[in-house]
Amino acid sequence: MKGAMESRITHRLLDWYRESHRDLPWRENRDPYRVWVSEVMLQQTQVATVIPYYHRFLARFTDVRALASASIDDVLKQWEGLGYYARARNLHRAAHIVVHEHDGVVPADAKVFASLPGVGSYMTAAVQSIAFDAPLAAVDGNVKRTLARLFAIPQSIDKPAGVRAIQAHADDLLDRNNPGTFNQALMELGALVCRPLNPLCDDCPIASECVARLSDAALAFPVRDARREVPRQKIAVGVVSDDNRVLITRRAEKGMLGGLWEFPGGKVRRGEKPADACAREIEEETSLKVEVGEKITRVKHLYTHLAVEIDVFHCHYRGGNVVLDGPTDHRWVTLDETAEYAFPKANHKFMPAIRQVLGSKPGRARPPKPRRAHK
Repeated sequence: MKGAMESRITHRLLDWYRESHRDLPWRENRDPYRVWVSEVMLQQTQVATVIPYYHRFLARFTDVRALASASIDDVLKQWEGLGYYARARNLHRAAHIVVHEHDGVVPADAKVFASLPGVGSYMTAAVQSIAFDAPLAAVDGNVKRTLARLFAIPQSIDKPAGVRAIQAHADDLLDRNNPGTFNQALMELGALVCRPLNPLCDDCPIASECVARLSDAALAFPVRDARREVPRQKIAVGVVSDDNRVLITRRAEKGMLGGLWEFPGGKVRRGEKPADACAREIEEETSLKVEVGEKITRVKHLYTHLAVEIDVFHCHYRGGNVVLDGPTDHRWVTLDETAEYAFPKANHKFMPAIRQVLGSKPGRARPPKPRRAHK
């Protein structure tokens, strides 16, 4: 049973939300598909970044049937630049299941919804509470930070004990008569007021109940494990040209950046020159012989778990047929035609330099070089 303090917090939070919440496109209605898409996009991504993607995605895939009937290439192209591409692949697979096993209706049963690809405990609670009024407390990063401060939770939020403590408090605070609004209110408070580095405690509707603020220790929470240093990796990439076209390959669907297209290449071994690594990787991945020419550019890119330095070379095709080992497909395309394919953000960083060196020469696509079976 909810105590007096929890009741005060819940009521003040809901009153604040009704007056102060942002007008966001996914809050226009409670359509389960629209709510679901927004929550997938908002995972580890800021609201300002998501909004234009959300509009474009829903304009292209108006409902779950439209998404299920689309090709994965089309889905990834619409997602291009948003990152964490497993989200898009899982959403696409889940749409197929909803259409073929649930007659195109997003499941209102939390257990059934939770069984879909890419749907975890947070996603289940958020979508089911907002769209169907399921009494489930949704705990995202904003909620973890807010509740860790509100109750001065001493356990690290990176450890199971800390996660359990926060979930228990969220469950106690949840307004079971209006769970979707409550969950959004708590997340909104974390996004707008209980911010990571400069919390606006004077503007907080529940500041009088916040243990961390009363102890003048807001920035001491949440407790987190020490972050490990991000490893660094050198990469060599080859822009293989032949007859005004360049070779692009498709990454395997599972794993990092799965399903995206890229220029072939890979890791530079210790003691290896980047140009040598470029030729070796291209031959290992495609069986093609290339002559490595000038270095086009060098770019750096930071992923959440890896920092890469990429040397990009202009390579000339010298012989062989494409036999793939690693990539799942390939195309010979003009530089203009690369716009039709979804590439990782790191590739987009060096695309302007490629165009400057090779030029943009439009043309009709020719039949690809003969391809044998994959290794």
